[in-house]
Amino acid sequence: MDEYIDIIDQLGHPTGKTALKSEAHKNGWYHNTIHLWLYTKKGEILLQQRSHKKTIYPLLWDVSVAGHIDAGETFIAAALRETKEEIGLQLQPENLIKIGTKLHESSYNNGAIKDNEFHQVFIAELKVDLKSLIPQPSEVEALKLVHLSTFNDLLSNSAKNMHFIESNSAYYHFVTAEILKKLSLK
Repeated sequence: MDEYIDIIDQLGHPTGKTALKSEAHKNGWYHNTIHLWLYTKKGEILLQQRSHKKTIYPLLWDVSVAGHIDAGETFIAAALRETKEEIGLQLQPENLIKIGTKLHESSYNNGAIKDNEFHQVFIAELKVDLKSLIPQPSEVEALKLVHLSTFNDLLSNSAKNMHFIESNSAYYHFVTAEILKKLSLK
């Protein structure tokens, strides 16, 4: 879907401009996205397998929920909307914990897509059964829960197993460390 998004500068500051997502990716304009990582009290992380229809990294496993932030939308509102759209889960603002902002700069399809995004990264506890989630077919191929130890094993072998996006390893380690901190506080 080609929605309007807010354009920001290289430091993440608002420019006051909006553009279609396709134009932002064509021109390499910086913009915000949300990433929500859902975890269980048992130390599992909900992973989403990217749809086979996706242009970038189809069928690889990644963040529980992710998406672009509509023009004028808050980070929290976008996280709640994307979670409902992609996996059918209704969360409340107080369920979300922001753990950071990560700059992601990449180019795909021989430079046709210039993806310059600030990921607004959140975590939240998954309190429902996996079977109650409803994946959005255009975005999500499958969902699964993976224990943190299995996650790290899969990640360390990403070059061979084609499970995760290998270039995102440092980001994945950051997220798992934050989830571990949260679990140790309980």
